[in-house]
Amino acid sequence: MRQESMRTSAEASVSSWSDPLRVVLVALPSSEALDVVGTLDILFLANNALKASGGRAVGYAPDVVSAKPGPISRWSGLELVARRPYHTVRGRIDTLIVSGVDDPNVVTRDHRLVDWIRRTAPRARRIAALCTGAFLLAEAGLLDGRRVTTHWTFCAELARRYPRVSVDPEPIFVADRNIYTSAGSTASMDLVLALVEEDVGRRIALAVAMGLVLFLKRPGGQAQFSAQLSTQLAERQPLRDLQAWIMDHPAEDLRVPALARRVAMSGRNFFRVFTHDIGTTPARFVQRARVETASRMLEEGRRDLEEIATRCGFGSPDTMRGAFQRLLGMSPQRCRDRFLESANGHPRRLWDEPSSAPTTVRSEGKGRRHG
Repeated sequence: MRQESMRTSAEASVSSWSDPLRVVLVALPSSEALDVVGTLDILFLANNALKASGGRAVGYAPDVVSAKPGPISRWSGLELVARRPYHTVRGRIDTLIVSGVDDPNVVTRDHRLVDWIRRTAPRARRIAALCTGAFLLAEAGLLDGRRVTTHWTFCAELARRYPRVSVDPEPIFVADRNIYTSAGSTASMDLVLALVEEDVGRRIALAVAMGLVLFLKRPGGQAQFSAQLSTQLAERQPLRDLQAWIMDHPAEDLRVPALARRVAMSGRNFFRVFTHDIGTTPARFVQRARVETASRMLEEGRRDLEEIATRCGFGSPDTMRGAFQRLLGMSPQRCRDRFLESANGHPRRLWDEPSSAPTTVRSEGKGRRHG
């Protein structure tokens, strides 16, 4: 109840603004620029789509600041430079976004920056940390008692350093009340795109996604490592082929003895090789593959839960429900409801859209921060 009342109050306040929604982006030192550039591209294209739609929405006013003026990212022959320090920010803020940083210790030891984040956060309707930017919010105490995520390589460290924070290494982004956190760099674009959809609806977000040649929105509950993605990890071709076969045949007998026979291995050797190459056990991979397949069927919305459970090899809706709770933290029905909410237009958008769709306007791997 408290969460809903907070949202209602914030939405009522924002929807009454006549000026563009101010987005303050704190750009931290990083060897990768996608958090910053991707965010700015999405907001720019959202503004273009809003203009093309002929609606009344006023769009976004991005404001980029940094810990100190100067280069944020450097490459051979190219620099990304922020000219304004964070302490020059004045006035109200709709969304405060903190980008990722190569070394979280650099910013968590900057006590002035941490204090500024702590003091400024209450002025913002919502706050987002992209990738390792979560460390800065955690240091400021803003994540205490919240469920969050960050890049998978930093999740254990975030949980160790901030025991009051509930760190979930699975999702690509998490929303806990008015605070949003994302996994690695490409996941930050999923999060920012979701913020646009939350503000102005699915049609505008779809125009942006089409311009960037992105999926409209991978749901926040999607894992940083999906079963489909992990099929690229095996060094042995027979294992890659087996993973692809599992994805296409979730209702088959997928126990270890049956899978071992398909690759001409003993059960014990198969278990050892599969776990070493893929980084997870055969049973866990099978469960994730079945949940992902069931999620796609739920999104399509044409089959009931019992049929989906049978087609995906769960055997019963109860077994499927347990697998969804373990991997996604929600029931299959809740997963379907979220897909339907997204398809019908987000109920929390801040202004109405015209009936016609706008004119179109402009993966994660295993690297350190591509999450």
